[in-house]
Amino acid sequence: MADNEITRITTPVRLTYQITAGAQQTQFLHALTERRIVGVRFDGQNQVYVPARGMCPTNGEAPSALVDVAQTGTLTTYCVINIPFEGQRLQPPYVCGAILLDGADLPLFHIIAGVSPADVRMGMRVRAVWVDDAELGPTLESIRYFEPTGEPDAAYETYAEHL
Repeated sequence: MADNEITRITTPVRLTYQITAGAQQTQFLHALTERRIVGVRFDGQNQVYVPARGMCPTNGEAPSALVDVAQTGTLTTYCVINIPFEGQRLQPPYVCGAILLDGADLPLFHIIAGVSPADVRMGMRVRAVWVDDAELGPTLESIRYFEPTGEPDAAYETYAEHL
């Protein structure tokens, strides 16, 4: 590395924005304050979308039912974060993963903990670990992380279409 080579720069950047949750997303967020995970189903479809969506992504129709899904699921894929970056809340290495909750048809992205990153694997069965009651709020941060359940891994065929 040359003496004059720039390897890092810190500069003030600020992006302020506000997202207005629709009716279904509001129900999803409020359910988290009750330690529940909900999704929506659309008429004529058997799929349950988590987090809840206001419109069907295939035909634009409004959802027909709010559906509670399990707090357990299958880790379909994951990433081990090894490189530190500015503003990082967790100390590397840690794992982020796509969790196909039992009763849902789309994976939910969250932190995987309670296991060494080297032991995380596709098909691992996991469960939600919630924050203390005083910390519950209408945010996915109400789920502290997902941890292994100790159940046998799910067969690849059961989650292959959800990768």
